[in-house]
Amino acid sequence: MSSLPTLTRATELRHRRVLLRQDLNVPLVGGKITSAKRLDAALPAIRMAADGGAKVMLMSHMGRPEEGAYAAELSLAPVAEHLSRALNGEVKLCADYLSSPPQLADGEVMLLENVRFNIGETANRRQLAKQYAALCDVFVMDAFGVAHRAHASTEGVARYARRACAGPLLVAELTALKKAITAPQRPLIALVGGAKVSTKLTALTTLAKQVDHLLLGGGIANTFLAAAGHNIGNSLFEPRLVVAARELMAAATAQRRPIPIPDDVVVAKTPLTAAQPETETTVKAVHQLADDDMIFDLGPNTVRRYAALIAQAGTVVWNGPVGAFEFAQFAEGTKALGQAVAQSDAFSVAGGGDTLAAAEQFNLTEKLSCISTGGGAFLQFMEGKPLPALVALAERGELTY
Repeated sequence: MSSLPTLTRATELRHRRVLLRQDLNVPLVGGKITSAKRLDAALPAIRMAADGGAKVMLMSHMGRPEEGAYAAELSLAPVAEHLSRALNGEVKLCADYLSSPPQLADGEVMLLENVRFNIGETANRRQLAKQYAALCDVFVMDAFGVAHRAHASTEGVARYARRACAGPLLVAELTALKKAITAPQRPLIALVGGAKVSTKLTALTTLAKQVDHLLLGGGIANTFLAAAGHNIGNSLFEPRLVVAARELMAAATAQRRPIPIPDDVVVAKTPLTAAQPETETTVKAVHQLADDDMIFDLGPNTVRRYAALIAQAGTVVWNGPVGAFEFAQFAEGTKALGQAVAQSDAFSVAGGGDTLAAAEQFNLTEKLSCISTGGGAFLQFMEGKPLPALVALAERGELTY
């Protein structure tokens, strides 16, 4: 966003120590990276700094380790190997950077070990933030996915570094989100899925006032079905939020923007697991569900209704799968609606880890206008809440975002 100090407008980088905070938290299975999308998205900022003659240090978290304890399975070593190949040069992994600050040559790139191994990272301890700041001449925040976290490596260091600015990926994501939420081409549609209403209730409340159509799937839709009086059997939902969902539906209807709910769903009698991925499935109308039915996907008629609305959209915001897309028999709803978003003429923004995984699984990433690397930050932005790391950057430049 133009009101933030950015890397392209930062001071001359040659000979300077540049600390890049990125989101390199990629999925690992047996020490192997299963999706490198976040790493690929991080490359432009790395190349910009290295090609500018900077001494480049990369900083990221990986998973949720116990602070102060090294966990080999959450080391960034596989990331260093991937980046070395992508950049055609060795990217060394440095573990003792707090006790022994790295010495780099101009244009050299080094990856600092998982910041969440450091005591005080998530608590945003001032001492740790100052240690990070002492490593660099310029701090670059390029990790939108953790911009909502007031951690030492995000908000803290941004306040204490000599210079602080936003990276190109962060700016691109903010620009796309602003275009989608604050100045959208209408009709504006939000497609929101996922398991829990509780993590998205504030965002849903905000979106219901802004969008022309709020389309729901996943466990979220189940809670709204229950709020509408339907028996949802043994399906995943949140009983304590049924009243809130009912109130939200009533408010949306009063504003002449009623929230459509599924009229058919794909159900099974038994839960799915990785060990037992097969189960008998049935498509049922929502008024026909039995007490032992479990909803795992939207039905074909609901998908057609939603897809028809998406086809007419000017802007689409997509956050969360609408079913258990990891299993083939429950993937059709997410696949079909993801394709509808990708094939529409609308400006489309997809955000969140599961959304990113679904887009990649169904080969949609190149067809969407913008992929946001953030989940929680994406929702917090949609809620209109400030993102601490961005507030810190803006205050450094006496600017607002």
